[in-house]
Amino acid sequence: MQTDSAAAHSAPEENQDAATTVKFIFAGIVFIINGFLADWILGAESRVGDFSAMIGAIILGVRIFRTTVRDLQQGLLTTNELVSIAVLATFAHGDYHAAGLVAFFMLLAEMIESRTASGAQEAIRRLLERAPTKASRIFGDGKEEEVSANDLQVGDRIRVRPGDNVPADGDILTGSGSINQANITGESLPVDKKPGDAVFQGTINIDGVLEVKVTKVGVETEFGRVRELILQAAQSKTRFEKIVDQYMGFYTPLVLVIGALVWAFTQDLNRVISVFIVSSPVAFILATPTAMVAAVATASRLGIMIKQVSDIELAARINAFIFDKTGTITTGTLKVSRLSPVEGVKPAELLLLTASAEQYSNHPTAKAIMALAQEAGVDLVEPKDFGETAGKGVSAEVDGAKVLVGRQVWLEENEVAGDIAGSVDLDEAQGYSLVHVSRDGQFIGWVGMTDEIRAEASESLNELRIEGVKRLAIVSGDRAPVAERVAAEVGCENVQADCFPAEKVKYVEDLRARGYKVAFVGDGVNDAPALKAGDIGIAMGAAGSDVAIQSATIALMNSDLRRLPFLMHLSRMTRSVINQNFIFGVVFVIVGLVLAALNIITPVLAAMLNVLGSLIVVFNSARLVREGEEFEAFEDSDDESKPAEAAEESGEVATAAA
Repeated sequence: MQTDSAAAHSAPEENQDAATTVKFIFAGIVFIINGFLADWILGAESRVGDFSAMIGAIILGVRIFRTTVRDLQQGLLTTNELVSIAVLATFAHGDYHAAGLVAFFMLLAEMIESRTASGAQEAIRRLLERAPTKASRIFGDGKEEEVSANDLQVGDRIRVRPGDNVPADGDILTGSGSINQANITGESLPVDKKPGDAVFQGTINIDGVLEVKVTKVGVETEFGRVRELILQAAQSKTRFEKIVDQYMGFYTPLVLVIGALVWAFTQDLNRVISVFIVSSPVAFILATPTAMVAAVATASRLGIMIKQVSDIELAARINAFIFDKTGTITTGTLKVSRLSPVEGVKPAELLLLTASAEQYSNHPTAKAIMALAQEAGVDLVEPKDFGETAGKGVSAEVDGAKVLVGRQVWLEENEVAGDIAGSVDLDEAQGYSLVHVSRDGQFIGWVGMTDEIRAEASESLNELRIEGVKRLAIVSGDRAPVAERVAAEVGCENVQADCFPAEKVKYVEDLRARGYKVAFVGDGVNDAPALKAGDIGIAMGAAGSDVAIQSATIALMNSDLRRLPFLMHLSRMTRSVINQNFIFGVVFVIVGLVLAALNIITPVLAAMLNVLGSLIVVFNSARLVREGEEFEAFEDSDDESKPAEAAEESGEVATAAA
């Protein structure tokens, strides 16, 4: 296994080699194009075009021959050797234009199909960057010192302030606050923590000052386990051996034997040259890469970024989709779903008082309320004597009245009058976040918020069933009532809640052990191991973490779940086109061999037919570019900023507030 330092050194070398290859391709194709232009302008008899094409073919051929020599030194016979035979055969015949084009297509295919070996290491590097580096350690005399997070030991006491990343797993000794632990558990809402509760490394303390006793450090923490799971999943991946390469070791010697037999029976060198030229399986070799190029172009146009082209073909065989909930099925942000004022108080009045009091708070509930107020066009009042009690609520003077906004327990502690508990008809256990509001000591209503479900989620899951997916499941770090409510709304039968990253991986591995081809769809750091464990990992790129995007093989850059069934459709079309190309390539070679052996075609005609066969394959593959025209082309914008569907859904609340 490559160490992290080795990976760091190898990545620049691979990037440099890729950049050099691009330069060679660009220089070579310029000379080849110039050759065609010279023949058109000056005429083929000028030989200027041939000379230019020859230079281009040599430039491009050098890269191919280098790979061929390396394969032969290792005792391998692959498509690289056949490509070299094709280039050499056409070059030796003097058709430099064809030789250059063959070399160009081969290099292009090689670049598309090759994968960067440092992908897993890059994901781990990004994950390490998210880990907290500093910690405030408390000594026995109460003094505090900033130390490296790596220096923490089990039993140390640390202080975590608002906005800090928790530097280690531990138990809260004193203090309370709200913790955003979506990075680890995937929970959509911040979790209120009190003394005795556990906190995890890499989570964010939103408010409140906490004193924590360290219980786990380093790789023993949940955050550390995520990193190790990524490594383990990456190592479990085996190199995909292409079917074509498995038979190329037999094909090359077979062609040489056929050429020798033709020479033995005919003593005609032209026939032998024709055999070698027509046997160059350019159309056969181009069958896959040209289809993949077209499929990748189509997918990219629609915001589906595919990092491993082999997954285009693999997607057609996926029969199980597992979704993370937060940020995948849902948007991962709170949205006001209910304004419930008491009798005698208007919704607009409740929203005005609540938003005015909350406008200086950074709590996610405050942001959701402010978003609704802005959407409804409410003119907020400047609050006076603003104060925020960590994990409980805010207080402020609004229009001369003292307003409290916060948890039910906090209002009760402040002796607010009114039936606070009896007025609520939502169950917080099902994922609703509630804030209660009082004015001058009198309860005036409550505001309910929930993690917004993507508008297209239900439709997308139904289309996946139509495409042949047999099992759909949601796994989440959220509580069971929350996950079950979301699953019921989108029509998903299988739900697994309260999952840590390791449990998500186990769920994926269990399905694969039962014979399913599994695609995992997620967006957060906590999803990265499961993204690696699935046959295909799909990251919600628009809102997803860098680690998730690096761990996945496919990213939906506009977070539109409808792209998933389209991906399966595109995969089936691509596989069909590849099969057509393969059949054509095989028939072309067999018929060409017969015609060459019978001296029905000359070497020149064989070269022309070879180019023609390649063009037929290219144009057949190009049909894939028109797929997905029913979708609008992907625009590079944040689709979460102003979703039309969200505006429509919130229209009722906004209208009532206005």
